[in-house]
Amino acid sequence: MQTFPVPVTPRASQIRPRTALVASADSSFRQRVSQSLRGLRWHVREAESGAEAWMQADDEAMDALIVDSWLPDLNLQEFVQDFQTHFPEVDVVTLDGGLGDAPRGPHRQEILYALHRSQEPDTPAWNDVRELEEEALPARFDSLLTFRKPAANTVPLPLIRELAVNACDASDGSFAAGAVVDRLPELVGDAHCMLEVSRRIRLVAPRSTPVLIEGPTGSGKELVAAAVHRLSDRRRKPFVAINCAAIPETLLEAELFGHTRGAFTGAVQGRIGRIEAANGGTLFLDEIGEMPVTLQAKLLRFVESGELQRVGDNETLKVDVRILAATHRPLASSAHDGVFRADLYYRLAVFLIRTPALAEHPEDIPALVEHFLEKMARRWPAKHILAGAMARLKAHSWPGNVRELQHVLERAAILAGDAPTIRAEEIEFGMCLG
Repeated sequence: MQTFPVPVTPRASQIRPRTALVASADSSFRQRVSQSLRGLRWHVREAESGAEAWMQADDEAMDALIVDSWLPDLNLQEFVQDFQTHFPEVDVVTLDGGLGDAPRGPHRQEILYALHRSQEPDTPAWNDVRELEEEALPARFDSLLTFRKPAANTVPLPLIRELAVNACDASDGSFAAGAVVDRLPELVGDAHCMLEVSRRIRLVAPRSTPVLIEGPTGSGKELVAAAVHRLSDRRRKPFVAINCAAIPETLLEAELFGHTRGAFTGAVQGRIGRIEAANGGTLFLDEIGEMPVTLQAKLLRFVESGELQRVGDNETLKVDVRILAATHRPLASSAHDGVFRADLYYRLAVFLIRTPALAEHPEDIPALVEHFLEKMARRWPAKHILAGAMARLKAHSWPGNVRELQHVLERAAILAGDAPTIRAEEIEFGMCLG
């Protein structure tokens, strides 16, 4: 048995407040480490990416940074080096056992102890540490004299996350058996198909690769695009979205590329387009399949060269944007049929993410219902759904997908009036949807 020194902790009234920042995309890891540190009387903040950790360190002085062995948005080694350069007073420890090059902090022993404790949550020792959140007596630590190594068949946490990221079949991109993936907070539901969406977002977000998001209307394609942007190194730059189906063909070109004064009737002044407005960030082209073929050629030129011309202007501008596109129709078929330019399709569809219809993951309906009711409770009195109403929701086919579910719940909340609950008779799907 390997012994591990237990830090001697004074009473809470004698402790100078110490602050640790736990950076990891794995929420369960952050919770375990945070809980262990709080048992040692640390104030803990959490970040789910390198960029967020950096911003939090800017906002509040930190004594220590505990960083996971993988970050969704930044190269770990480069992040640690840059972080230590800008925050040399912060003690940096990585989950894989690496210790920062900065001088050892005075509380390094407590940090290492908390990391060890967080990796064996089912031991009696863990329960002792957890109870310290409500007790100030250091005597509770006196019985924690040894640290027990994990069992031989226990998979280390870093390896679990590495397996999760790489666990896909080469043939169809689906999960390998036993894969572990944490879903992103934007995506509600733990069904297999939803976790696959989170996995793909995490893989592609740190790159500048163009992404094509395919899925039925109302399945959350813009949420996926926003998540890709949030986890990318462009997150501090603009995220600009445009629905190609919502703007008349005669105006769409000027909306995308901008125009000069007098370029067309009604253009009383010049303006920049959505592409230029997204410079340095991300451009989301929703319903790209509805873009006119004539405009597709101009978009293709921009994708290939990064240069654009405003309508009515002869000068070209260099713009740096990452393009994310979405469509409710199978764009490959449209390209094959000549409805959509094949060369543009191949430029946009470098990486594919498919958002599933709600009918493909009905087991997530209760979680989605809870999510939407919580959102509505921020503006109106909170309501709870009764079992009969939930059964009615589960039995529906959901042709309008998650968006339809959101609207049905809002309608039901209105019909419920001042009542604190939603009953089955208040669940209406509309005349057309049945």
